[in-house]
Amino acid sequence: MGPSGRAAEALRAYRSVLKATRKSFAGDTLMLRESAAEVRKKFEENRDVTSETEVQRLLEEAREASHFISTMIVQAKLNDRGGYEVKLEKVHADATLEVPSEELLKKSR
Repeated sequence: MGPSGRAAEALRAYRSVLKATRKSFAGDTLMLRESAAEVRKKFEENRDVTSETEVQRLLEEAREASHFISTMIVQAKLNDRGGYEVKLEKVHADATLEVPSEELLKKSR
């Protein structure tokens, strides 16, 4: 694959990861901003990689990250009863969800 083909593939991978973060963190401005910055940083760090093997490995990591973010990360929202709600979609059908303990939630506030 030539340089332009690699660049296009990298751009598609970049957009795919960003799309996954926008969907998973919808409504959470801080997480949207921070995740977009982290994704950009990771891609920028590897901008000058020329080894085809390394490029393919990085693109595979990006595909895995996109899949992980889309299927394994959900946002819990505090409801009016004082509990947290998670709205699952079909994409989460085979996932195992772990609910953090109250102690862990208190530490994260």
